[in-house]
Amino acid sequence: MLAAALLFSCASSSELSRQRLNEGKRIAFDRNQGNCLACHRIEDGKDPGNIGPPLTGLASRFENKRQLREQIFDATRFNPETSMPPFGRNQILSSEDIDKIVDYLWNLP
Repeated sequence: MLAAALLFSCASSSELSRQRLNEGKRIAFDRNQGNCLACHRIEDGKDPGNIGPPLTGLASRFENKRQLREQIFDATRFNPETSMPPFGRNQILSSEDIDKIVDYLWNLP
């Protein structure tokens, strides 16, 4: 009985994680929300821009997810001349949406 409960909770957690990553991807690709593709190349993205760097291997480019989140929240803190909008500071995206995008991007190869 305990083994079945553990198996079910793992499956539910896995499904929730997959759902969260899919939601992060949806927000990142949505031209009316994250709009990451306007400036960045992302795996499976259509018509990406080339103003920003490709969004691949972010786990090796940032020390942790918190740093990536801070970059998305307000890139002007690190580079005042950036063309990247401060998504969090200007409330373009909610904190929850930024967290979902971070989870999605962090898991890209």
